[in-house]
Amino acid sequence: MDCGLLYSAGKDSTLAALLLDDFFDVTLVSGGFGIDDGVVENGRDAAEAVGLPFEALTLDADVAEAAVERMVADGYPSGGIQLVHEHALERIADVGAFDAVADGTRRDDRAPTVDRPLAQSVEDRFGVEYVAPLAGFGRGAIDRLVEERLVVESGPSETVPKADYETELRALLADEYGTATVDDVFPEHTQSRVVGLR
Repeated sequence: MDCGLLYSAGKDSTLAALLLDDFFDVTLVSGGFGIDDGVVENGRDAAEAVGLPFEALTLDADVAEAAVERMVADGYPSGGIQLVHEHALERIADVGAFDAVADGTRRDDRAPTVDRPLAQSVEDRFGVEYVAPLAGFGRGAIDRLVEERLVVESGPSETVPKADYETELRALLADEYGTATVDDVFPEHTQSRVVGLR
């Protein structure tokens, strides 16, 4: 079975891919809005580093605009990130190239998440299986598995280039509302990017 996995180049989505690789023909798929071409290239580089096939997916610019508006209205990013993740999941399912779609969402994630109704809706509407291999794993277990299998760079969001939605949403937010708004909306946090296998 062919599985398209939404890929951020981070440790969670990479670990999810490795867990699925024994059972599916996994293709790592990074989505971008065309705001920053480096986002997709970061995904391609990480996919190459772990030896899995890669595809780029074009996401709808209107969704990025709606996500930024939601983040500004909320004062934090999770609602906008959720909106984009749902769109990306639907886009990858709609491609028609995959029997299954997957992501690196974890048990303890606040955003993005894929609840049962959304998963069933994607399966019913697009004729695919939705798979969430990390849904039963807590942060500690994931960190131990990552330490065993992956070489990871970590740091502030601005310094660790990834293939996730945040990079382009930050850029769009800065263009439309200024860099101070980016700092107000996004809390300081550490990002990870996979650079190889152990």
